[in-house]
Amino acid sequence: MFENLNERLERSFKILKGEGKITEINVAETLKDIRKALLDADVSYKTAKSFTETVKEKALGQQVLTAVKPGQLLVKIVHDELVELMGGQSVDVNLKGSPAVILMSGLQGSGKTTFSGKLASMLKSKRSKNPMLVACDVYRPAAVEQLNILGNQIDVPVYSEPENKNPVLIAQHAIKEAKKQGHDLVIIDTAGRLAIDEQMMQEISAIKQAVQPQEILFVVDAMTGQDAVNTAKEFNERLNFDGVVLTKLDGDTRGGAALSIRSVVNKPIKFVGTGEKMDALDVFHPDRMAGRILGMGDTVSLVERAQEHYNEEEARKLQKKIAKNQFDFNDFLKQIHQVKKMGNIKDLVSMIPGIGKALKDIDLDDSNFKHIEVIIQSMTPKERSNPELLNGSRKARIAKGSGTSIQEVNRLLKQFEQTRKMMRLATQTKGAGNLLKNMNVKKR
Repeated sequence: MFENLNERLERSFKILKGEGKITEINVAETLKDIRKALLDADVSYKTAKSFTETVKEKALGQQVLTAVKPGQLLVKIVHDELVELMGGQSVDVNLKGSPAVILMSGLQGSGKTTFSGKLASMLKSKRSKNPMLVACDVYRPAAVEQLNILGNQIDVPVYSEPENKNPVLIAQHAIKEAKKQGHDLVIIDTAGRLAIDEQMMQEISAIKQAVQPQEILFVVDAMTGQDAVNTAKEFNERLNFDGVVLTKLDGDTRGGAALSIRSVVNKPIKFVGTGEKMDALDVFHPDRMAGRILGMGDTVSLVERAQEHYNEEEARKLQKKIAKNQFDFNDFLKQIHQVKKMGNIKDLVSMIPGIGKALKDIDLDDSNFKHIEVIIQSMTPKERSNPELLNGSRKARIAKGSGTSIQEVNRLLKQFEQTRKMMRLATQTKGAGNLLKNMNVKKR
């Protein structure tokens, strides 16, 4: 995500490296390069031009402190303007109402149905809501079945009327049923088309009129770039939606939609989808996204994800084992499972300042963990608890049992020992604890 834009912006800032001060000439050259980088990322020309003009105005009006280099100052100004461009601050979803009704809109293939399930799951677990999903896509084959499968996965009921082809009536009936069953949230999944057409717009407008939703969300595939912005504009003119959802932000997206959409439709981006799993959904924070675009990472989001998936009591027990040098392969396997639960590995790595850039050419994939898990699972319980028992004959047996080589088993043992040393060192220096304190992260 944003890898190409990040690289291009870094190259742009290097133009100012070594300069003693910001001048109209050197800043113009840098901003010309930044504008090209934004256009290559599929940001609209009007947005890119306005952005660079604002940055230039602010940069030339700043006095450079002796302790701050011109390049560093420009990075700060660009960061602040990126935050403003994407909305300034996160905007919450409106959950007032009995029940609160959220209406989904967007083209076919944008990920509306999957997002509906993800949002229901998030609001159920994090906001203690009791949601009901409603299947109002009466055209796409298997749309109702897909929503039912998602509902089963997250234990949320799905209201559907398979024989009814009138989505307005289905939505109205669903809200009555939700009130009867005590649901305080209704999420309506609607039909999309491959392109905007009058029938689709009339239908979703009729549903809006009939159910009077508290929130209308426009769901768009981030990989469609500038087309996503144009589609958002047309939907907004008809629906006056409340917020945007960018899906597939974990894909090979150039980032233009995330940077342009807010300025074009003047509506906040509220959520971003970052993977296929049902918990791969994040609230959109403009400041954190700006940091990631500029290669500064996003440690706050990383810590938040860790807090969601790590049990405090388990963490204390693990810390004691590490301190006593008793960390074994059972613990190692548990940590792998915990990390995998936190989300896409490449996405997690990009949140760590400096690390994402260092590992950009390395193929980071969840499947890379599989051979490690297989090797550990080929060990006996005694071997997992006592890694020092692993002699030559045991390694040969484990390699044969896991379908790997002795070299791969040795490599894992080396990685395990390095991990054990690093974790013990971190425990002794209390580095992780100090990091959390400095960031003022609240305990959940």
